[in-house]
Amino acid sequence: MSAPMCITDVLSRHKTKWWEWMGVLAALGTPIVFSSHAMMVNEIAVTALFAVALDLILGYSGIVSLGHAAFFGWGAYSAGLFAKHVHNDPLMGLLFSVISSGFIGLACSFTVLRGSDLTRLMVTLGVSLIGFELANRLSDLTGGADGLQGVLMGPVLGVFEFDLSGQVACTYSVGIVFLVMILLRRLVHSPFGASLMAIRDNRLRAMAVGLSVSKSLVVIYCISAAVAGLSGALLAQTTAFASLDVFSFERSADVMLMLVIGGVGWLYGGVLGAIVFKLIQDQLSSLTPQYWMFWIGLLLVVLVLVGRERLLNPFKGWRSR
Repeated sequence: MSAPMCITDVLSRHKTKWWEWMGVLAALGTPIVFSSHAMMVNEIAVTALFAVALDLILGYSGIVSLGHAAFFGWGAYSAGLFAKHVHNDPLMGLLFSVISSGFIGLACSFTVLRGSDLTRLMVTLGVSLIGFELANRLSDLTGGADGLQGVLMGPVLGVFEFDLSGQVACTYSVGIVFLVMILLRRLVHSPFGASLMAIRDNRLRAMAVGLSVSKSLVVIYCISAAVAGLSGALLAQTTAFASLDVFSFERSADVMLMLVIGGVGWLYGGVLGAIVFKLIQDQLSSLTPQYWMFWIGLLLVVLVLVGRERLLNPFKGWRSR
């Protein structure tokens, strides 16, 4: 009975739930419903994809990182430089950013496989700082502290020109994020995704049953780096600008906060966390520009002390009693 039950459980988890279909309809309708806030929706979509990229290694693989902005920044600058010096087609720039970020992730993956979590934190943070300094020093290529300017993107699919209101940029970003989420959903519900969660829960036991731990972690780290580079490329293309801020520690810390809010090890946790974080930031920064981070900190404290499940379903504990 155990084997059929396990197969049924895997198939049921892979099936698309009704609330996922509702989320798909809401995501596709966002550029139309919130057309007056197109740039805000575009920023949320880009940030959500970055948070999902981090969750692939943190929530599904157990790799802690404080410098994932290195790949985000690499994707942003590579897309901008590709548009300036090679070709201004957005999709070609995205492809170049994804491939180059994946190779950078491959080079960095071997450094995070060794040592403890503290070692990984320091190594990933160091990689991000190296990217920051390279972008700052190579001012003839990147613009240095002034940022990469003069990025002119061509029309999407050769038809849709980027407009000042951000409507095309918003639709473009949401569409790319939607397609990537479909691919990532299939990935995390595949046997490879199950092996990653086994490695995360108990690496020694995963090795004992024959899983190739190092190979699996290298592959998911490359995928995570490629997705992070894709999100950075979307930011550079839709804003026609890339600055040193894309490599900053604050960007890595913010996306970590989003995962705390939305939940790790859950593909939609990064999306939910990005929406909540950006909406709170937008509203509170207009009310209390100097102290809005206080309220973010208070929310995190409440989440830790009370628990996300009890906040989302306050009557759960009462019903169980």
